[in-house]
Amino acid sequence: MIATLAGTILAPEGPLRGRLQYTAAIRRIEPDPAAPAWPLVVPGFVDLHVHGGGGQDVMAGEEAIRGLLRFHLRHGTTALVAATVTAPREDLRAAGAALGRVAARPGPGEAKLLGLHLEGPFISPEALGAQPPHTLPPEPTLLEELAGLVPLRVLTFAPEIDPEGRLVEAALRLGCRAQIGHTRCTFAQAKAALERGASGFTHLFNAMSGLHHREPGAAAAALALGRYAEIIPDLIHVHPALLRAAYRCLPELYGVTDATAAAGMPTGRYRLGGRWVWRRGDRAVLEDGRLAGSVLTMDEAFRRLVGCGWSWHEAADMLAGRPARYLGLADRGAILPERRADLLLFDSRLRLKTVIREGREVV
Repeated sequence: MIATLAGTILAPEGPLRGRLQYTAAIRRIEPDPAAPAWPLVVPGFVDLHVHGGGGQDVMAGEEAIRGLLRFHLRHGTTALVAATVTAPREDLRAAGAALGRVAARPGPGEAKLLGLHLEGPFISPEALGAQPPHTLPPEPTLLEELAGLVPLRVLTFAPEIDPEGRLVEAALRLGCRAQIGHTRCTFAQAKAALERGASGFTHLFNAMSGLHHREPGAAAAALALGRYAEIIPDLIHVHPALLRAAYRCLPELYGVTDATAAAGMPTGRYRLGGRWVWRRGDRAVLEDGRLAGSVLTMDEAFRRLVGCGWSWHEAADMLAGRPARYLGLADRGAILPERRADLLLFDSRLRLKTVIREGREVV
């Protein structure tokens, strides 16, 4: 059966007052000046960096993974990549196996699990951020083993620990995007990694060498040379001025939540792999107060971007279109005929009222 909704539709060319017909896929979009101004119809968000949410952590097994998928779907994320933390090999294998089982048997009311973002263990011990201290030297065989358990979508690595480019080579062979992050690399080291095939940067500006005018590092390489980078638009991890600067420099800058189990939860203590994090206000922090992921959801990211001056269309593209294009997902990320009917309906205060995934209303 074909369903119809009317409102302001965020088509790729911009907002369109009209009507949209859909089944599991979008069938037809028709301009209609008589259509109501609201709801605002936005493509389902695609989050490429999620550690947890709703009290559940990626590293805690299959049921926890399904719980966080349900949580993020309720906040507008129709597809996501689950991120592990730096951990012993056996813990990473267990997480990969659990993610593989969930990906193979999706459940009702869950966001689509696209695969694994391996954030560590191939990072710098000098740039751990909130990551546990279980770093490893380059080990392509571990990438291959994990890719045999679950689709390996993204690898975060520090170029200075892989001067020969073995990790990038393995990632490219496995169809995985290699991202520079958790690094103290020089500009030259970041440039060499990009030339070998690295394609992005992990949570730009956070846990990486920066922008010193005589000693530029990874962040400077992103602004000068990069096309893709993820950034956390909670306005806590990155000042709005630098968020705007990055948006001007990187043609395909996209937003991620880097959400932890504390997202959607009250003040308290929650797991992040082998560590504890605390929710304090709008922050997830370690006991000493350092940021440890976020409590952000994608619907809140949309509101914050719009509140900072991004248009509806620009904000939606940062949270849906660009991440989909980065992974080469031609079936989602925009409201176009034959794309998946992953649709979000917002009211005039940009509150998320309805989530439609593959043509079914789930929220």
